Amino acid sequence: MQHEKMPSAKRQQLIIQKLKQSDQPISGSDFAKLTNVSRQVIVQDVSILKAKNEPIIATSQGYLYLNEQTNNQKQQVIACKHDASQTQEELYLIVDHGVTIKDVIVEHPVYGDITASIRVSNRKEADEFIKKIQSTDASYLSALTNGIHLHTLESDSIVKIEAACKDLKNSGILI
Repeated sequence: MQHEKMPSAKRQQLIIQKLKQSDQPISGSDFAKLTNVSRQVIVQDVSILKAKNEPIIATSQGYLYLNEQTNNQKQQVIACKHDASQTQEELYLIVDHGVTIKDVIVEHPVYGDITASIRVSNRKEADEFIKKIQSTDASYLSALTNGIHLHTLESDSIVKIEAACKDLKNSGILI
């Protein structure tokens, strides 16, 4: 029995509703199954919602709705340099202190700053991020800049961020 696909306005309302209710990312494939459309249709819906100023971000795990709860979070941008083989070490050194890696930023000679949302908060998410890079044969953005990149770190405590930075410095990753 084939289900009818959900109309776009209703689908977009559902996307917003589900994202607002979830504190975990929801994949485009999950939304596609729920609404009986392709993942590409969901990508288009999310683009439309972003254009309407809905605070939706795409992470390697799926879509997130940025709630106001992040206001009490401390943030710090750090500069790192390492090769691809040290990515797991870098991510673990950060998340083991209760710090979230919000994004990665590289400076491109033509496009300027390129920022990609990562949203990695624990070892499981770090492993999933690395596995997704490897399984898609994608390159890390830092490959564009000989390993130099920035991360926006986020935590409920600046002390946690400072402890993560100390470990990164001791491992030779923090610039």
